[in-house]
Amino acid sequence: MAKKNKQKPPQDPKPSQEEEKKQVERKGEEVEDEEEEKSFEDLGLDHRLLRALIKKGVGNPFPIQRVAIPLILQGKDVVAQARTGTGKTFAYLLPLLQKLFPSDSGSKSRLAPGGFILVPSRELCQQVYKEAVSLVELCRVQLKIVQLTGGMAASDLRAALAGAPDILVTTPKCIRDCLAAGLLQPASISESLEILVLDEADLLLQFGFGDDLKALTPAIPRSCQCLLMSATSSPDVDQLKKLILHNPFVLTLSEVDVKDEVISKNVQQFWISCSASDKLLYVLALLKLELVLKKVLIFTNTIGAGFRLKLFFEKFGIRSAILNAELPQNSRLHILEEFNAGLFDYLIATDDSQTKEKEQVNRDKDMDSRKSRKGAKPKIDSEFGVVRGIDFKNVYTVINFDMPSSASGYVHRIGRTGRAYSAGASVSLVSPDEMEIFEEIKSFLGEEDIGTNTIMPFSLLTKDAVESLRYRAEDVARSVTRVAVRESRAKDLRNEILNSEKLKSHFEVNPRDLDLLKHDKVLSKEPPAPHLRDVPDYLLDQKTRDASKMVKLTRAAMGDNKSSGRQGAKKRFRKSRDPLKSFSAEAPKRVGKDGVKGERKGLDYTHKSKKQKAV
Repeated sequence: MAKKNKQKPPQDPKPSQEEEKKQVERKGEEVEDEEEEKSFEDLGLDHRLLRALIKKGVGNPFPIQRVAIPLILQGKDVVAQARTGTGKTFAYLLPLLQKLFPSDSGSKSRLAPGGFILVPSRELCQQVYKEAVSLVELCRVQLKIVQLTGGMAASDLRAALAGAPDILVTTPKCIRDCLAAGLLQPASISESLEILVLDEADLLLQFGFGDDLKALTPAIPRSCQCLLMSATSSPDVDQLKKLILHNPFVLTLSEVDVKDEVISKNVQQFWISCSASDKLLYVLALLKLELVLKKVLIFTNTIGAGFRLKLFFEKFGIRSAILNAELPQNSRLHILEEFNAGLFDYLIATDDSQTKEKEQVNRDKDMDSRKSRKGAKPKIDSEFGVVRGIDFKNVYTVINFDMPSSASGYVHRIGRTGRAYSAGASVSLVSPDEMEIFEEIKSFLGEEDIGTNTIMPFSLLTKDAVESLRYRAEDVARSVTRVAVRESRAKDLRNEILNSEKLKSHFEVNPRDLDLLKHDKVLSKEPPAPHLRDVPDYLLDQKTRDASKMVKLTRAAMGDNKSSGRQGAKKRFRKSRDPLKSFSAEAPKRVGKDGVKGERKGLDYTHKSKKQKAV
């Protein structure tokens, strides 16, 4: 490990604990200048992990990784705060795996997992699990990694925990269920647990996992190393620090300390002022006039609003998929995989924090009346989370169709783009009723001083361009009724349950058939009108045409070719049709130097062929 000239390493026994913490905080503030050229090898990682990172194509470590990894390898308790998309997962996952690698003398026999990774949602659980398994496979070591999620049968939980896995990735609620069912014993956890990770810590208490964590706390041994990862600082994070950690090192890098870098510098933020009734019109103009870069992630606050938006898009030939807490877990994971693979460009996601709050209020108010109803509403998955932690691939634009209820919610939505320091943009549609929260967001971002986090008006969309689409948009919007939304919501849920449950065993045997499942299927009963698919040129002013051309050129410069995953599959199927029909006995034709086609006869090419004349 590289030594510093001006600053002693944190393991030096001479400084006191408080001085040591201050040194680490200063190290975080100076990390970009002093350790910019540090590699993963300099951080003290095992050669097997270095080999795995090379195979995964991972380059130099991010700032949070450069500071956190050495401290974790030294056995320190760490609280790491860095904005979303800056590499916090690898910051704890790499040293955790290294510390649990089997030693030369043989692996330690455990009665319980040696490492717990607790996350707030099923989607993040799946994501962390896949990354961990991928690294272990590339390292070629024997480490058993298991993921548990709520809703699993007791027999499945018992089978997963048989033989004591080395690492357990799960949610706090699932841990509590295992303790209550006797599948995990507090005494065994106290003897075996070496490292505890709380990922997206500020959400763990916000999502109601406080009691679940308190049930686990008595079983955590004093010698256990505890790591807490978060994108923001909040009272919830401070409460968790007092509950679980012991004299932790708080790593707050300069990119988190300064307000104008709460959101990445590479993300441009825009806003559009419009009435609530005109939001459909404005989002149609953004997409149909091609004024934003694909792929696009659109956030709504309610599930019903998401389906209304999807039905509205379908009338104009815009295909999109929906992601919300009603869908089965298998369907949600497959939707994320297809979106990341580029099989569709528009994903309408319901902000899970908004859903949880409103559904909880509705449950409290209507508990008695629901019992008397013949048909109950679909159950909302309490472990669903799409705003936080999920690593969406190549999302260039985030659109807030509905504004979030808090400034931190805005930050985490925008964090779905510009990940890993890539470019991105956001557009927020703000109605008069949402101006109060919008001003709160601007104040949180520190807009007194104009800087990188200034939310600017979206100048590419002119009023004339919007008005040219008003008649069409309002006419279609009237046809998207509440009844149509309710029916489409039920239809989509039935389709996804069919895909998730009845065909689960088939897909396990035939995984390639998953490509045939399309989550952007049309839900409307009637096909879109042909005249609504394209915008006539006479409706566009010159400024809008120029803006659309500029966006297309930007997309081409970024190498954003149209994602044609399914089109490519269709082409492959086309080529692999009946070989007897596609077989040709004629010799292949070549092009000569003069550009004239000829038939191959040995090494000679004839420029004029009798067959060509006959044709």
